[in-house]
Amino acid sequence: MELSHRKKLILKAVVESFVETAEPVSSKALQEFLSVSSATIRNEMSELVELGLLEQPHTSAGRVPTALGYRIYVDTLMGQSNLTPKEAEAIAHKLHPTAESFDQVVTRASKLASELTTLPSYAQLTLRAALTAERFEFVYIDKHSFILVLLLSNKAVHNKLIHLPQPISQTILHKLTALFCANFTAKVETEITQELILATEQAAGDTIGLTAVIAGFLLQVLLGAKVRQTMVQGTSTLLDHPEFQDISRAKQVLGLLSNEQELIRLPAPDEDGIKILIGPENIANELKNTSVVVAKYDAGDNMQGIIGVLGPTRMDYAKVAAKLSYIAGGIANVLSAQHPILPEERNRGGISDDK
Repeated sequence: MELSHRKKLILKAVVESFVETAEPVSSKALQEFLSVSSATIRNEMSELVELGLLEQPHTSAGRVPTALGYRIYVDTLMGQSNLTPKEAEAIAHKLHPTAESFDQVVTRASKLASELTTLPSYAQLTLRAALTAERFEFVYIDKHSFILVLLLSNKAVHNKLIHLPQPISQTILHKLTALFCANFTAKVETEITQELILATEQAAGDTIGLTAVIAGFLLQVLLGAKVRQTMVQGTSTLLDHPEFQDISRAKQVLGLLSNEQELIRLPAPDEDGIKILIGPENIANELKNTSVVVAKYDAGDNMQGIIGVLGPTRMDYAKVAAKLSYIAGGIANVLSAQHPILPEERNRGGISDDK
């Protein structure tokens, strides 16, 4: 979309004014920034509305940015923001290398991100190289139960006792063992498709859905092993923003923040850097009116991490991105310099918070 220089100035001014005041921006308010008449500004704003970059809430005389307007602003109009010396010093001080575990360092960084942005933050540690299944074993107990034993490529072993409503024979378990070892080993989670599951089910003569149960457990283990833990901080700060005074809207986002499996699915930057998702760009329905800013960093020892914040689309993206980028760099420096001790394997699923 090609915009005239004047339209770019007006869009930039509307975004930055609205971010600061949370009030719709009128043509009169923009006159102090632009050396043109109020009538000219009104005409330009009307055209920006037609282009889908601004909208008029209710009967207000002012305009506010749309999600597309924010996207144009972030991609082409947003300037670079620098941290204040005080902010940089606070990050350096709070992330100073200490003999802590990965989780402790990242939890501290997540809390700092929430404090500096006044937004809820989340952080994750993931394996850089994707895990795969190396071997399957099914241990027959009786006609209604067996133990599924799964060996991963990192030599971790997972098992599950499976109870069945219908009887099965040892013969079908032997057949499933051979089929899973042949078809599901050395495959990353994205290669374990519905087509593969159905083909295996047919080859085994499985009429009770046992193949899907085993494949589901494999996917659960691979995803769980990929992400060590999700840390969430500052959920209560969401309610400080006027956009979330609507309790039903706030509950949607807070619900997502309490669901680790949903947080795991939030996208990350392709490379070390920043990714910004605005409103409808988010896949999760709970975030259609919310923006996510996330940074990636190298954590060493075949680990990488992300740290991000969630908040209203009315966000100072430049400042938030600068702070997250600096924090991500600080985490990488601490972890690479200190080589923190990996925490003991623990029961995952809990999300820490600062309630």
